Amino acid sequence: MYPSTMKELCEYSSNKRKLQGSEHRRKHSHHTMYSGLTDVEWNRVKTGQKSTFSKARKFTHNKMWQETHKKFDTSQLILIRKTL
Repeated sequence: MYPSTMKELCEYSSNKRKLQGSEHRRKHSHHTMYSGLTDVEWNRVKTGQKSTFSKARKFTHNKMWQETHKKFDTSQLILIRKTL
């Protein structure tokens, strides 16, 4: 089965390479189904942003100040500010 001359060896190796290449392409042909997006498809995708941007601001402008007014009255806050 093995080639005995150089000509047979060259033919055997080229056929072997073709066979291995076709086998490799057959094994990995399913990857084309999961390839990356095209530019048009990528631009069509809408991605949402973080939904808690405004929650922190609302806390600092509302709840935080409500809690501090319970702990301190206005005159104490003025004194604290003067010391800083």
